[in-house]
Amino acid sequence: MTVKVFAPAKINLTLHVTGQREDGYHLLDSLVAFVDVGDQITASPAAASTFEVTGPFAAGVPTDETNLALRAARLAEWPMEILLDKRLPPASGIGGGSADAAATLRAAARLGATPVSAERALTLGADLPVCLSTRPARMTGVGERLRPVSMPVLHLVLVNPRVEVATPAVFAGLERRDNTPMPEILPDWPDALAMIDWLSTQRNDLEGAAVGIAPEITAALAALAQAPGARMVRMSGSGATCFALFEDRYRADVAAAQLTARNPWWWVRSASTLPV
Repeated sequence: MTVKVFAPAKINLTLHVTGQREDGYHLLDSLVAFVDVGDQITASPAAASTFEVTGPFAAGVPTDETNLALRAARLAEWPMEILLDKRLPPASGIGGGSADAAATLRAAARLGATPVSAERALTLGADLPVCLSTRPARMTGVGERLRPVSMPVLHLVLVNPRVEVATPAVFAGLERRDNTPMPEILPDWPDALAMIDWLSTQRNDLEGAAVGIAPEITAALAALAQAPGARMVRMSGSGATCFALFEDRYRADVAAAQLTARNPWWWVRSASTLPV
């Protein structure tokens, strides 16, 4: 038996850094959604777990025990032959490695393994619980506390200027770690435009530190802001992937085509959030 599991990109629509624990982990308040762009895991039972990678971003992906997908197979205690089709740029703030690991855990469960709990998945990384669910959520704490969020479908253009940004370096560059969280009660957004208007009042507190490491992020944000029909722009996660929100998928597709033509060395994709 062989299963194929989609590993969707994770988008931090907001990311507020609200504190830091004594052990060094940062406290977050983030609104997370998943989109129809991502990697794919193909898995089948095996006597011992193996890992191969293909796809446009295969180069440089480790195939030893440092790979999160292979570590996920170990955590599931279900040996598998794993093939990763790597289509998301690495170290890009859209949860690629965590999404791959979560997809591996879902693959193991489909093949017969006992499902791994979100608490155990957290041992692989802070984004694992939310990536395991692939549903819109408000993520707080260090990533272990999830509250489901009902939201309209959003349409985006994702841009990565082909630079990798190390998450620890971004957090180390923060000027403040005690920023305000999102409102305790989130609005009941009647449509996408209402949600975009609200999102424009929120933040990604990592953006300034990331720009200091990779100034190319500023160029990506500026290009997105100038795209026809762009309603708002923001960086996702710790960067360097940025996004713009649009009224509909058609406008997003047109903007993505224009950005690709003007910046052929960038990674550019139009996308829509996965339905709840």
